[in-house]
Amino acid sequence: MNTKNYTNALAKETSPYLLMHAHNPVYWYPWRREALSMAKEQNKLMVISIGYAACHWCHVMEEESFSDKEVAAVMNKNFISIKIDREERPDLDQLFMDVAHLTTGKGGWPLNIIALPDGRPIFAGTYFQKRQWTNLLREIHLLFKKSPERLNQLALEIKQGIERMDLVGLVKESVLFTAETMDKIIDAWKSNFDLEWGGNKGAPKFPMPVEYKFLLSYLFKKSDDDVGRYIDLSLTRMAWGGIYDQVGGGFSRYAVDTYWKIPHFEKMLYDQGQLLEVYANAYQLTQNPLFKKVIEQTVDFVNRELKSPEGGYYASLDADSEGVEGKYYVWTKKEVEELLGSDGGLFCLFFNISNEGNWEDGKNVLFQTISEDEFCERHQMERESLDSVIKTGKQKLFDARNRRVRPTLDDKILTSWNAIIIKGLVHAYRATGNKSYLQNAIHASLFVKEKAIKEDGGLWRSLKGKGSINAFLDDYALLIDAWIDLYQVTFDDQWLLEAHALSEYATCHFFNEDNQLFYYTSVLDDPLMIRKSELSDNVIPASNSVMAINHFRLSKYFLNKEGYQTSLQMLKNVSGKIDSHGKYYANWQRLKLYFIHENYELVISGKGKEKARDEFLVDFNPYVFVAGQSELIPVARNKNCKELTFYLCKNNSCSLPIHSILGLKRMMRQE
Repeated sequence: MNTKNYTNALAKETSPYLLMHAHNPVYWYPWRREALSMAKEQNKLMVISIGYAACHWCHVMEEESFSDKEVAAVMNKNFISIKIDREERPDLDQLFMDVAHLTTGKGGWPLNIIALPDGRPIFAGTYFQKRQWTNLLREIHLLFKKSPERLNQLALEIKQGIERMDLVGLVKESVLFTAETMDKIIDAWKSNFDLEWGGNKGAPKFPMPVEYKFLLSYLFKKSDDDVGRYIDLSLTRMAWGGIYDQVGGGFSRYAVDTYWKIPHFEKMLYDQGQLLEVYANAYQLTQNPLFKKVIEQTVDFVNRELKSPEGGYYASLDADSEGVEGKYYVWTKKEVEELLGSDGGLFCLFFNISNEGNWEDGKNVLFQTISEDEFCERHQMERESLDSVIKTGKQKLFDARNRRVRPTLDDKILTSWNAIIIKGLVHAYRATGNKSYLQNAIHASLFVKEKAIKEDGGLWRSLKGKGSINAFLDDYALLIDAWIDLYQVTFDDQWLLEAHALSEYATCHFFNEDNQLFYYTSVLDDPLMIRKSELSDNVIPASNSVMAINHFRLSKYFLNKEGYQTSLQMLKNVSGKIDSHGKYYANWQRLKLYFIHENYELVISGKGKEKARDEFLVDFNPYVFVAGQSELIPVARNKNCKELTFYLCKNNSCSLPIHSILGLKRMMRQE
C-alpha cells in the first residue's frame, strides 16, 4: 500500500492523478524541462507513464508496482521516471498513444512508454503486472547498455512511422459533396448498427454522441427508418441500462457487455455534456418523456456531484471506492429488500436484481430491459402503482448510498470539458425551457471567461486555482462552439464576440498554412518530437472538425468569406478519409451536410424578440443560425425594428421582413 514515507516531485502538482503518485517510492517527475534535461545529462532511459484519475487499471498498477520498493529501486537506479495526467496533457497522450498503436496495434491506460535520453520512444505498452514490469525494465536497460545502436535505429523507425500516420496534404481540385454520396456512406455505416440493443455491434459498448448528433442532423433532412430506429433504440437502451445510473443519474464511461447492462463505473464530465445535447435534440424531435427524464436527472447529477463552488465543473468521478470497482453503485438483493420492505420484491423484479447477482460476489447493477407499460401489462398492475414503487425505492437507495464511501473526485477543471457541459446545458434549456439550465451555462461561462482567458487573448487549459498549462486546440474549438450556441439562446453579443476573438487567436497560433488545417499545439508551446494535428472524431469530436464547423458558423454571422473558404478547404483535405471511414469522421460528416443542404441565418428584431427566439429554438433545426438585431454583429446590422420582425437570410441575402412565427415557418417550408 502507498504510504507517505516517501515524497517525490509530484507533491507540488494539482492533478489528483499525479498527486496519487506523489508518495510512491519511485522518484517521479512531472513533464518538465528539468526532468527531460536530467535524462540527457545522466544518459538514462526514461519511463513515461500516462493515465488519469478515474482509470481503474491505473490504480491497480500504482498499488502493485509503483508503490513497491523493489520496483522503485529498479526504476530509480536506471531510469528518469515521468508521470503525466492525460487529461492535462492530451498532446503527449496523443503522441505516445500513436506510438502504442504503431508498435503494438492497440492502446489503453495506463500507457507506459520507454524512451531514449533524448525523448524518442522505443517501447509502448499498457498495464503490466509487477514481475512483467520489472523484467521488462531490466531487459531494456541491458539492451541500452549493450546495443544502443539497435535502440537508436528503432527510435528512428518509430519516429518515421508516426510522421507517416499524420500526413494530410492540401487538396486543390474541386470536390463535390452530394446527398447521394452521403446516403451511400450511411448505408455502409448501417452494417455496424445493433438494431436489437442499440449502439454499435459487439462489446464493450461505448456511447458515441458525435455519431448520434450527426445522424440526428441527417434525419432532419432525410427520412430513414433504419437510422431513426437506431437512434431511438440506442438512446432508450442506454437510458434503461446499467451504464446509466438508475439511482443518481449520469452516465458511466462504457458498458463491458453488448446490452448496456454492466458499466465501467467512472463518470466523465465530457460524456454527461455530450449526451445531454444528444438527448435534448432527440427530445425536441420526438417529445419522448424518457429522454426528458434523462436530461433532468443528468443535469441534477452534474450539478450535485461535479459542480465547483465558483461555477466551473470538475473532470470526473472514479470507478472505485474503497479500492473496489463499482462498490458505491451495486447492491445485494437482501440490501434492497431490507431498505424497501414490502416494495422490495417488485422493485427487484423491475430492475433485474437477483440473489445470484448480475455483477460480482452476488452484487447487482440496476437496469431495466422493458418499458414500464410493458412491465405493467405483464404483471397486471396499474402504471401509477409501479411509478410510486420505483420513485420511492430509488430515493431510499439514493439516501442509503449517500452514507457509503464515495468514489474519488477528480477536481481538475478543464477548459475544453467545461465547454462541453456548457453546450450540453444550453441544449437542455432549448429542449425543456428550464431556465436554471441556462443560468448554469451562463455561470460556468462567466467562470471560464474570468479564469481561462489570458492577457494576450489566449487560453489556459487547467483552471483549478490559478490558470495553468497553455491551452490546446480542443480548448479553443470546443469553447468557441459552446459560446456560439450560448449566444443563440441569449442574444448576448459578448459570447459571439468572444468566440470570434478566440477563433482569430487560434488561427494565428495553431494554423498550418501548408495544408490549411490546425495543429493541436500552439506555436508558443515547447516543440515535441512531432507537431500533430487531430483529425479523426472519437468519443469527443476532433478539434479540427470542430474548428471547421466553427469557421463555417462564424462566417455566417460575420459575413466572412475567408472563414467559409477555410471551412470548405479543411473538409476537402479530409474528404478521402471521411468517405472511406465514415463513422470515424462523424463530425466532419455533419459539416458536409451544411455544404449539401440549404442553411439559413435568421435575424430577429423588435419587441418580443427574446420570446420569439425561444419559441423558434424549442424545435430542433440544425440548419438555421439565429441572431438578435445588433450593430456589433454584421449579419444583424441595420435591422432595427420596433415591432417583431424576422429576416431569413441565405448567402448574404435576406428576405423581406416577416412579422410572425407562422409566416417564418411558412417561408422556410417554401424554401
